[in-house]
Amino acid sequence: MNIVVFGASGYCGKAILAEALVQGHTVTAFTRNRNNLPVPQDRLKAIEGDVLDRESVRQALRGQDAVIQCLGIGGQGNGQPTTFVSEATRLLVEEMETLAIKRLIALSNVGAGESAAHLPWAFRTLILPYFMRWLYVIIEDKNRMEPLIFNSTLDYTVVRCPNVVDNPPRGKCHATLDGRKLKFTLTLGDMAAFVVNQTGDRTYSRNAVSISN
Repeated sequence: MNIVVFGASGYCGKAILAEALVQGHTVTAFTRNRNNLPVPQDRLKAIEGDVLDRESVRQALRGQDAVIQCLGIGGQGNGQPTTFVSEATRLLVEEMETLAIKRLIALSNVGAGESAAHLPWAFRTLILPYFMRWLYVIIEDKNRMEPLIFNSTLDYTVVRCPNVVDNPPRGKCHATLDGRKLKFTLTLGDMAAFVVNQTGDRTYSRNAVSISN
């Protein structure tokens, strides 16, 4: 399968990129800085560009069977409100619809959308907005992003993740549509495997699924 990964040089993006190659896919890695990517190989093509530039996005999408969007603002960001991911997603969805590319896997956060209702009350109303402001503004932007995907004609799966940690993978994830019984962490390898698997698995098609270990 031909897959393009937007945000391929980020923390989650690098793991997703590696997993896609392990699974035998032909991968186009779209990034702001190709120096942060592995050396191109037979099944890996690197494209350096701006995800807010329509022509760059259009060129990266041509010939693709599936799209993985794992964009971020770089770690914890600066704690200031941002619309980067939602603006990029709007453009990406529009171009996918124009080019009739249907399959989109988009990374989001546990705490976005209706999954917020299953977070502990103190965390949701006190810790997150006042003591974890950096995460609060990221989730705010994911709350702008998700409806853009839900209201599209795409065959999408939105994957909501908790804290993704660079620990040895456990080989499985707990996945839930209602956000219940989630843990607070997810290993990087398990996240990547789940996300890449969704490119060919329609179990969660046109749904937002929350995952954890």
